[in-house]
Amino acid sequence: MNFQQLRSLRETVRRGLNLTAAAEVLHTSQPALSKQIRELEDELGVQIFVRHGKRYTQLTEAGEKILAAAERVLDEAAALRKVGEQYAAGHGGTLSIAATHTQARYALPSVLARFRAEFPSMQFKLLQGNPGQVAEYVVHGDATFGLATETLDAHPSLDTRAAYSWRHCLIVPPSHPLASHAGPPPLEALAKEPLITYTPQFTGRRGIDAAFAKRGLEPDVVLEAIDSDVIKAYVELGFGVGLIAEIAVDPERDRGLVKLPLGDDFPVHTTRIASRIGMPLLPFERRFVQLMKEFVPASGAGQRA
Repeated sequence: MNFQQLRSLRETVRRGLNLTAAAEVLHTSQPALSKQIRELEDELGVQIFVRHGKRYTQLTEAGEKILAAAERVLDEAAALRKVGEQYAAGHGGTLSIAATHTQARYALPSVLARFRAEFPSMQFKLLQGNPGQVAEYVVHGDATFGLATETLDAHPSLDTRAAYSWRHCLIVPPSHPLASHAGPPPLEALAKEPLITYTPQFTGRRGIDAAFAKRGLEPDVVLEAIDSDVIKAYVELGFGVGLIAEIAVDPERDRGLVKLPLGDDFPVHTTRIASRIGMPLLPFERRFVQLMKEFVPASGAGQRA
């Protein structure tokens, strides 16, 4: 039994039993991958996969237990490599993070600036994607940490911690009638406005939809985007009013917008930081988690942004 056989098993399952896809990830051929799995089955004396011809259709009962054990062995091996690399690098090393656009653009810069002041020799790897992709980056070992508001806490192999809480806000051009509104605009008024906000997979969009649905209202969403800066650009052009993460509005940079609070119909969201269950964190990684929890998003409403 060897690590390559265990990796072949794990990657085959991760790729939905698609041997071609698994072989590509492992930089090998499909016949070589099949041979690794057959040799593992021969050594263990059981069938790991149910087969239909040459195709794998599902894990056997024994295969499910073997996969769980293989995952633990590979995680422990990765942890050993990680400790060795850290001590070989002295006070250096690499902090690898997967994050959604909003987290990468608006939360991480100030946190990583504090982190780098304490660990000046550290290198950084930053991957971006939607919340599902962020989770997969961490599960597959491409990143140590994932940072997102959605999805992470639903993944069974991830250990998630609350990082910080935030709310949405309304942004409008200075000439818009709502710009001089005192306090949160009524939800009924917002439902009549052309709205620009996030796609359903990003940045608490489901909470926005739920707020309108609870009142029996249907918002007029004229534009959806994954990027807060794109939303702000179209609000400035007069396409509509924006519902956006409060963290994404900077009073100095976004002077062409007015920021307004939203009422209690809209929920408070929690951004979470995730790492793989069973993967030990090195001291500098634990410090990053601490700094992430100390992060406080800028607030302020009813003001020129």
